[in-house]
Amino acid sequence: MIKAINLKKDFGDFTAVNSINLDIKPGEIYGFLGPNGAGKTTTMRMLTGILKPTSGSIEIINKNLFNNELEIKSKIGVVPDEPKMYENLKGTEYVEFIMGIFKANNEETKNRFDEICEAFNIDYLNDYIGDYSHGMKQKLMVATVLMRKPKVIFLDEPTVGLDARAAKILKTLLEKYKNEGTTIFLTTHILEIAEKMCDRIGIIKDGSILAEGNMDELRNMSEKENQSLEDIFLELTGGDEFGDIIKEL
Repeated sequence: MIKAINLKKDFGDFTAVNSINLDIKPGEIYGFLGPNGAGKTTTMRMLTGILKPTSGSIEIINKNLFNNELEIKSKIGVVPDEPKMYENLKGTEYVEFIMGIFKANNEETKNRFDEICEAFNIDYLNDYIGDYSHGMKQKLMVATVLMRKPKVIFLDEPTVGLDARAAKILKTLLEKYKNEGTTIFLTTHILEIAEKMCDRIGIIKDGSILAEGNMDELRNMSEKENQSLEDIFLELTGGDEFGDIIKEL
């Protein structure tokens, strides 16, 4: 469902993503983790067609992304880390706009959207988006993606700004969609979420993938036994020296 071959992105002399490879199956939740500036968002922007790679190829749903861009974008959903929406529109107008763009203005989609709004307590659609908080925008963005039931969903820090109830509902919905065959690619800094939800995890640092696998496979790469994902992540990315830093403080 998601395949990247030798995917690379340079910005001038700086290499943000360094020839990485991904192969993600149907019905899989794949967690893409890394420190700030590791290349996570740049990779996601390339996989979703927002950013052109310097080299390498991308296949989404078994089709080359750049030869079938519109068709693929009609079948995927993207929730960015910062929900960018038209702030001079009301929520109802934005939803109508999204349904029109994706040709999803049908009773099934409308009913699903209403159910998601009820679950997330989205009761502010008659207000202007410019008056929404970050969490309100995030919930509406998630709702307009999930209402279409895309075959592949990309989520960049999806729980940022969500309250505990909304975050739990989102996790439950993603698990349900996964069981129905949807592929989910997500980035998060909340490692407990990744450990509980993801079938496989890739850890990236300085544009290169350091490790990839399920929790058992990642533990086998660690020098210690039965570690949590947080411990493994810090060990692999060189962030486990915080004890010495705390002592110095």
